[in-house]
Amino acid sequence: MSNIFLEEREIKEPKLYQALISLCGLVAVMVIGIVVFGADPHIPMFMGVIIASIMAMVLGYKWSDIEGMMIDGISKAMQSVLILAIVGMMIGAWLVSGTIPTMIYYGLKLLSPKIFLIATMLICSITSLATGTSWGTMGTMGLALIGIGSGLGMPVGPTAGAVISGAYFGDKMSPLSDTTNLAPAMAGTDVFTHVKYMLKSTMLAYAIALVFFGVYGYMHVSGNNVDSSQAQVIMDGLQNSFNINPLLMLPPLVVILAIALKIPAIPGITLGFIVAAIMAPIFQSGAGVSELLDASLNGYVCETEVESLNDLLSTGGLLNMGFSILMVLIAMMYGGIMEGSRQMEVIIKALLKVIKGPAALIGATELTAIFANAVMAEQYISILIPGRMFAPAYREKGIHPKSLSNALESAGTVTSCLIPWNTCGVFIATTLKITTGVYAPWAVFNYTMPIICFVLAFFGVTATRMTPEEQAKADAGELV
Repeated sequence: MSNIFLEEREIKEPKLYQALISLCGLVAVMVIGIVVFGADPHIPMFMGVIIASIMAMVLGYKWSDIEGMMIDGISKAMQSVLILAIVGMMIGAWLVSGTIPTMIYYGLKLLSPKIFLIATMLICSITSLATGTSWGTMGTMGLALIGIGSGLGMPVGPTAGAVISGAYFGDKMSPLSDTTNLAPAMAGTDVFTHVKYMLKSTMLAYAIALVFFGVYGYMHVSGNNVDSSQAQVIMDGLQNSFNINPLLMLPPLVVILAIALKIPAIPGITLGFIVAAIMAPIFQSGAGVSELLDASLNGYVCETEVESLNDLLSTGGLLNMGFSILMVLIAMMYGGIMEGSRQMEVIIKALLKVIKGPAALIGATELTAIFANAVMAEQYISILIPGRMFAPAYREKGIHPKSLSNALESAGTVTSCLIPWNTCGVFIATTLKITTGVYAPWAVFNYTMPIICFVLAFFGVTATRMTPEEQAKADAGELV
């Protein structure tokens, strides 16, 4: 038996059908594990690793070769793993210092009677940007705003659409978000480059959604008074538990400045952590070194009289990033085997025969991400699998990895909520008590985003070619 793992054998060129067995095998175990049994994606993904390993052995690779492929795959994602870990610590520090509560508090102050839907979208955008979670935003702010909209006589569909549009905008753009870190990790670029590159196409989709909700919302709430009692409860809860001060906006401003000055991601995010750590004992009573260290490791535990606020703000910490970090490591094991054994190369060559230009490559990436959302019903997978699958094709055609990461987020992140059986669709239906068919037509940002990304690819806005220097770094496996 040991000879199978150790003996020297002739290494064969993989056939397309063999590579597809590894890919379709992964899809199958994902569908069965996630959709049928409701499991988290980690173990099904590892089963995909086993399938890819067996196929690599069939092709003649020794176990030591396959192990090296997995380690090589993981090594390519180590910077992103480090970023995820530091982001977890930073979220804990931002909560202890009162930075995130301050951002949410001032976001709620945007509520205005005649621009209710715009205010709803802006509030959810700020909350999601501050926390990096669309689910947390929808389950707290979103739920409160649905109640406010109901009191106004606003149809539930448009209100939910504004909530979801804002929540997913923040999830897509926040450096604190799992998906915002996963996408560049899979593509081969860094998170700051990724966020900056997304701005043009994302802000266009966001502006379209704002105009739509502004026009529609004004027609329904003009002359009415908003019952903002639920929002006031949250604001009172924040004021009673935290010292709300505009100066606490400094940590996110430092991170934004780091992005603008092209400071690398790890030191840039670390600066945001350090500033919040310094401000915590200054602005919040009881926020000593012990509390800061505990929140940075285990996450912050919010204890107020407002249950929805406790659910939203009890988060962060290094250990709570374990779910995402482990998912990245297992996915990169699979990607490393598929690349090292040239199985991915065979699939990409077949795809490149029908993909003739950068825009077509962007479109194929988006369709694959949407397909993954529908078939494997998990937002993370819609980024992980297409990301590893298409990264070689982007290098082959000289298209910058940030174009790939943008396409992954523009389709994978935002369309997950539009599929009823996807984990995101199920969460929204359960939390907001509204079916996908009712809110989906109003989730303007979510369905315009992939369209805009694809259209702008024809003009080179979302499909940027690499310089010779960038191409050399990409070919060497370095982040671009």
